Amino acid sequence: MAEETKVTEQLTREQATDRLNEIARELREGEDMTVSVGNKDIALSPSDTVNYSITVVEKQSRFRGSRETIQIELDWKPK
Repeated sequence: MAEETKVTEQLTREQATDRLNEIARELREGEDMTVSVGNKDIALSPSDTVNYSITVVEKQSRFRGSRETIQIELDWKPK
């Protein structure tokens, strides 16, 4: 059974950029990588090729106001 760890936070643009850069650095640099999710560090073993998916949603709502969402997903079979 798959174990899922999820944290939702409100960050500044700079903090969000730092988090994304850290994931990119970990993915680029080594065989294994560690991703911090909340107060938990998760060890991952990405393969040499990964599946990359990006989804952008632009929402216009008269009652709730406009909202934009970007979702980036990377997946692979562990080494």
